[in-house]
Amino acid sequence: MSEFLSNLYPWTKSLHIIAVLTWMAGLFYLPRIFVYHTEKVTPGHETDALFQVMEMKLYRYIMNPSIIAVWIFGLALVLTPNVVYWDSIWPYTKGACVIAMTWFHMWLGARRKDFVAGRNTRTGRTFRMMNEVPTLLMLVIVFSVVVKF
Repeated sequence: MSEFLSNLYPWTKSLHIIAVLTWMAGLFYLPRIFVYHTEKVTPGHETDALFQVMEMKLYRYIMNPSIIAVWIFGLALVLTPNVVYWDSIWPYTKGACVIAMTWFHMWLGARRKDFVAGRNTRTGRTFRMMNEVPTLLMLVIVFSVVVKF
């Protein structure tokens, strides 16, 4: 199994990076759509339905498959020999941030359901502030993996 994972390492790493890029695109974009949905649309208006379709398609068809791929290829990288050195701090900081980003993904899914049910109580300002969460987590992840402190 170790040799198999080692041979696939360049492919696994490439697919992991691609999945991260598509997931991050959704994590950056969905809160921004929520801002416009909150500030520019009246619940029940035809534009409300349009925003709900956009949000559903982004979440279901881009973000969900991406998060699954991120976790599958990320765990494959963790299991590949000589990729992760557990005596360093970086695997733990990256892991904590990936778990936090996964929570954020789920939080966005719950907020999408709030819009569908017509019970969104968050403001555009809240969504703007939450839009910074993936950026901060991404910075910690990238510096952790590249610097390997």
